Amino acid sequence: MSKNNTLVRTVVALIAAPIILALCYLGGYYFLPVALIIGCVAYYEYFTLAKHKHTHPLLWVGEAGLILLTGVALVKPGDLYSVFTMVILFVVLFEMFRNRGSAILNLGSTLLGITYIGIAMSSLVLIRELFTGIDYQQGGWLIISILASIWVCDSAAFFGGITFGKHRLFLRVSPKKSWEGAVFGFVFAILTMVAAKYIIMKSLDLTDSIIIGAIVGTIGQLGDLAESLIKRDAGVKDSSNLIPGHGGVFDRFDSLIAVAPVVYFYLKHFASI
Repeated sequence: MSKNNTLVRTVVALIAAPIILALCYLGGYYFLPVALIIGCVAYYEYFTLAKHKHTHPLLWVGEAGLILLTGVALVKPGDLYSVFTMVILFVVLFEMFRNRGSAILNLGSTLLGITYIGIAMSSLVLIRELFTGIDYQQGGWLIISILASIWVCDSAAFFGGITFGKHRLFLRVSPKKSWEGAVFGFVFAILTMVAAKYIIMKSLDLTDSIIIGAIVGTIGQLGDLAESLIKRDAGVKDSSNLIPGHGGVFDRFDSLIAVAPVVYFYLKHFASI
């Protein structure tokens, strides 16, 4: 990575990060646009990747479904399953009238994008709204802690891999990643969540902090590999060049997209909150 590219990445992060973190803290309708922008742009980038494979996913129908799922997660989360079922039905019916290429490939690529990205953004909103009453801001701190854990995990894996990496993690998908880097990322993801528990997440149990950190350190890195698999299959390096020095939104938030549903499932069914 060139010094110029590193500088650009740093400047962009210094500008964007405080805005995103502030909206995470505020929650509700302030946070909803964050999830919608990440989701909609990531879906568009996924759409362009899918088109490299000569499929014809539904762009605007997919975007509308993603917006609907994310919005329902905030205003009426109990209806999320029913809305998701209707979105699937609508996509299938819409494809009936297109007659463009393979219907199976079109439906598969469209529904993968809606499911993978839409459920992730819905889960992100659900995590933010999990706390109520006087503890409401804890949801914001939790999102911020998860983001910090992901960013530290990525950095630790990168520098750990450069310094100690000898054994390739998944050569076919991402040739530069190593097991040593992955272990560094895993350990520092947990340490970051534990630190967040004592600094800002007072209501989070230590065990829960460790488990969430472990989810970030495993599922987050797998999410990064999953996005690399999609890009490699499409024959591109980055999902887009939208964010200077960072690639695309799908590139920057691939770990979060994978982590959010798993963290929400854990918090909802197993955490002591």
